[in-house]
Amino acid sequence: MEVLLGFCAAAEHQTADDVGPGGIVLVGRRMATASSPWSLSPAALRRAPFTPSLVLPSPNGSAIAASAGESPVVAGALRNATAVGHWLVRQGYGTADRPVAVIASGERWPDGSLRPAMEDLLGAGAIIAALDERLCGMLSPEAAVAAASFRATPDVSAAVAAGSSGRELIGGGFAEDVVVATELDACTAVPVLVEGAFTVAQ
Repeated sequence: MEVLLGFCAAAEHQTADDVGPGGIVLVGRRMATASSPWSLSPAALRRAPFTPSLVLPSPNGSAIAASAGESPVVAGALRNATAVGHWLVRQGYGTADRPVAVIASGERWPDGSLRPAMEDLLGAGAIIAALDERLCGMLSPEAAVAAASFRATPDVSAAVAAGSSGRELIGGGFAEDVVVATELDACTAVPVLVEGAFTVAQ
């Protein structure tokens, strides 16, 4: 089951009542229960019953999406990198007139400060590499470095597992989450932000 995660600027403060009928707000990995199995663990979410509307409490991602204003927002990751990159090109993005900003949102340290995340760099690099397949070198130096980092990583899953975030998840008993998150191009859905929620691009 592929689930699209809707989020908005105040997602971390929302309740199921805010989401509407049938809406679910994801909880922390250790807060899931048998009666409420929808959590931030992608492996657990795969096994949970389908629900049409989910809210992802994501201070970094939601803040970035909210700050985009009227600019289109697409959610990409290692799991759908090629689909996102190719969809952007088909929509006419990635040119001088319609540039693309690929933002690796990162993580947070316990004190709330930004923690750069290697997995986000690799995810951004994978999307940029997919764009570059179609745009043939029309990349900024920063984008080229991100794409090169992805292309130079022979085993993305192993690299993420060995990094800070991967070790933290594995040590906490969530090794399967690392596996799910690094399934390269396992998903072809392209989530586009429409009226505060991500929906599948047509």
